[in-house]
Amino acid sequence: MYAGTRSGARGIGRSVAVFVVALVAVGGSRAFADDSVNTGYFGGVAIMGYDPVAYFTEGKAVKGSEEFSHEWLGTPWLFANAKHREMFISEPIKYAPQYGGYCAGEVALGSVTINVDPEAFKIIEGKLYLIYDKGSAEGFAAHVAEAAPKADRNWPKVAADLERDQYH
Repeated sequence: MYAGTRSGARGIGRSVAVFVVALVAVGGSRAFADDSVNTGYFGGVAIMGYDPVAYFTEGKAVKGSEEFSHEWLGTPWLFANAKHREMFISEPIKYAPQYGGYCAGEVALGSVTINVDPEAFKIIEGKLYLIYDKGSAEGFAAHVAEAAPKADRNWPKVAADLERDQYH
């Protein structure tokens, strides 16, 4: 009996080790600890079809095209051109919005807002934050020193709630 329990414990230990290695291999990014990507209520694509790279290269929200799409984390992402698509493919964590593209301000409060305004964004310290509306984006940026750490702490629970469909 003891040998069976011991063998089972080793199996569990191996399973945990495999899970940890897989998690690290996936990227270990705080914003993408799971596969939660905001596609809005009816969009079916990340960031409502806006190009995540354009926020960095052009400093504004630019609609992507289905011609330049790429699937990442089980979700289609659209880009304005082939160069942006290639940039994203080579460094998706660099360009993807924090917190799966959900409103960063709402995640800081421990919840989500599904429909963000793709034009309400801030890039702070090289990270893209999407927000519910432009006024809230200004408020988030003004208080980012408090808001971002709160959102970082809340994201794992919010992502788990999203996975259990707690917000629909």
